[in-house]
Amino acid sequence: MPARVPLPPSLAGRPFSTREALAAGVGRGRLGSSDIRHPFRGVNLPSAIEQNLRARCLALQSRLPSYAYFCGATAASLMSVPLPSRWERSPVVHVAVPAPHTAPRGHLIVGHRFDPRDAESRDRDGVRVSTPARVWRELSPGLPVDDLVAAGDFLIHWERPFTTVHELRETLALSCSRRGIRALNAALPLLHDRSESAQESKLRLILIRGRVPGLAVNLSIMTSGGYKYRADIAMPAKRVIVEYQSLLHMTPERYRADMTRRSRLEADGWFMIEANAQDLADPGELVSRVTRVLAGRAPWPDEL
Repeated sequence: MPARVPLPPSLAGRPFSTREALAAGVGRGRLGSSDIRHPFRGVNLPSAIEQNLRARCLALQSRLPSYAYFCGATAASLMSVPLPSRWERSPVVHVAVPAPHTAPRGHLIVGHRFDPRDAESRDRDGVRVSTPARVWRELSPGLPVDDLVAAGDFLIHWERPFTTVHELRETLALSCSRRGIRALNAALPLLHDRSESAQESKLRLILIRGRVPGLAVNLSIMTSGGYKYRADIAMPAKRVIVEYQSLLHMTPERYRADMTRRSRLEADGWFMIEANAQDLADPGELVSRVTRVLAGRAPWPDEL
């Protein structure tokens, strides 16, 4: 069997369009080889490249016009914004263009056309995407308020902010589209820049709606032994902590460290309440449980 003809250096190790390949002298037969994949019509992705969303978007971008960019759930995923699992698993990509250009369409491609006054993008790791503030707004037609809050919390996180509450508010005021505005206006005042995960955001919303008083998000606590910890949500006046626990990232080392952490905090008078996905699915019972704990505890002396 004859050796496979190597790709030209200008195409090797990167996504490229069929037009580029033909111009570089690569025949259609070579493009049909098993070491090249075709995530979209007219684009080619060497199989040696990791087949992730960024690679697929770079491949498609190679045949898109320069004014086209990725938007909505696709741009959000490229930024690692937390989304519902059905969106994260979707192979569909969303591409936007400013009017009057025609939005691209095709297998696994959903095109969007925006008013040119409302079309704004930036480069992220070589991929053209909507700006972070616009991404949040673009998610609104399909996401409920709680998921929009989780996404917004991620985008404004104090340690690694993509955008600010001011920019989110400004993009709503300047929007040429009214789709999803009601949900965004409901979500905006609920955002918090200290949430560490989507589940923590949803836990916070449950407690807020349950009118649990005195909430502090990601409170720093120094124990009497000199150990510093952060509590997902705390009510320091009564020394009560509510933490979201997920088994997805639980390891023996993490389990042992959490046991020690809990013991140290409890030795200083803190009461720990752990919540999980099942608790988030029954918010009324969770709020009732937290409320009963708070009612049974006197104010902590140093908070009087």
